[in-house]
Amino acid sequence: MAKYFPKIIGDAVYLSPMSLDDLEQYTRWMNDLEMTKYLGAAATTISLEKEREALEMLAKGEHNFAIVLKGEDRLLGNISLMKVNHLHQTAEVGLFIGNKEDRGKGYGSEALRLIVDFGFKYLNLKNIMLKVNAENKAAIAAYKKCGFNEFGRRTRSVYVDGKWCDDIYMEVLREW
Repeated sequence: MAKYFPKIIGDAVYLSPMSLDDLEQYTRWMNDLEMTKYLGAAATTISLEKEREALEMLAKGEHNFAIVLKGEDRLLGNISLMKVNHLHQTAEVGLFIGNKEDRGKGYGSEALRLIVDFGFKYLNLKNIMLKVNAENKAAIAAYKKCGFNEFGRRTRSVYVDGKWCDDIYMEVLREW
């Protein structure tokens, strides 16, 4: 039985509806301090049951996707379009790549380009934004590579790894 169903297909990855079969993998990731410190979840301990509730909610959502490596059908992380507002044609995006060894290979950037393209072409969005911790330099560079630009900053708004950090707000606009 298939676990993933390619919805949005790129060169190296595809986006699939999320699978409840990935519960243990997501629970491992959500308890990895290195992975969660920039997601705002480092101080939270996530049990299997708590992650099951979150995963079930995400799996029922319209625009929450597993990022899957093509050829291997291996889960890399997830990406979501949230707070979709069709009247104003806006949304927010959030993503992560779970395993450290999979980061820095362009998978997150490709997934981001895929979901932005999907949002613009199929959801008729004109503005997609995200929030990123200012200390997450690799993510900021990847977002810029995907066309996102900083439009605001919230100073000392998050406490991570023993220090106060800024949140940076970035957006990409559909070209008319």
